[in-house]
Amino acid sequence: MRIRIVDAFTDRPFAGNPAGVLLLDRDGFPDDVWLQRVAAEVNLSETAFAHPLPQGGDADWALRWLTPVSEVNLCGHATLATAHVLHTTGTASGTLRFATRSGLLTATAHDDGSITLDFPTAPLTTRDDLRAEAAAALGADVLSAHDTGPNIGDLLVELADEKAVRALAPDFAAVARLGHRGVIATAAPEDPSGGHDFVSRFFGPAVGIDEDPVTGSAHTALAPFWSARLGRDDLTGLQVSARTGLVRTALRGERTLLSGSAVTVIDGELLTAP
Repeated sequence: MRIRIVDAFTDRPFAGNPAGVLLLDRDGFPDDVWLQRVAAEVNLSETAFAHPLPQGGDADWALRWLTPVSEVNLCGHATLATAHVLHTTGTASGTLRFATRSGLLTATAHDDGSITLDFPTAPLTTRDDLRAEAAAALGADVLSAHDTGPNIGDLLVELADEKAVRALAPDFAAVARLGHRGVIATAAPEDPSGGHDFVSRFFGPAVGIDEDPVTGSAHTALAPFWSARLGRDDLTGLQVSARTGLVRTALRGERTLLSGSAVTVIDGELLTAP
């Protein structure tokens, strides 16, 4: 069984966010225990598992995402990585339709090699009651805090500036106790002319990811947050992890388009079949 490692939301190897991708040549998924063991063995923030669906339905592929310790409802970078593998191997073409825990998602490839994902927009709810607890967990002042709804289940927090986001050294145990999948920390860019409209970092110790390099799903919350602040629907986010990555966002009401590139860096064989 072929297994690939793809760096997503980047156009060069060893940047962006690496995801494992397994395309299954069967009608259904293997049992959950096997899937979780593979994801733990790959030991990246997410491993994507996909199998083809019968022709004529609403979706072309069934898709699931697992961290090393749990399954998640929505994952951007591993969806981008899966679409990249399907297109670059000639397995599929055109717009791909995925059946997932978050409903029908699509991925459209462009001539320049980039891919646009169509995801549900995260609804934001102000949570001033969590500002102090979040500030203590992150070790930084929090200007505002927002729940992001059930699809991603994160807490989005605004910090004073880009320097504060880059300097974060969270107490991961305290972050996990906040009761969310993860915490999205964001701020305006230090240099507004630098080619991006906001910066962010993502911490998800509750799902086995202390820091995620580039989090596509988080941008379904960052897009409406910053679009409301900046008065523009089309934005670019820079996730300022050690690997860094760019996510182009386009807010379209209840849907958010996420665009980026991907690079396959490892193509190997999984020797243990389900």
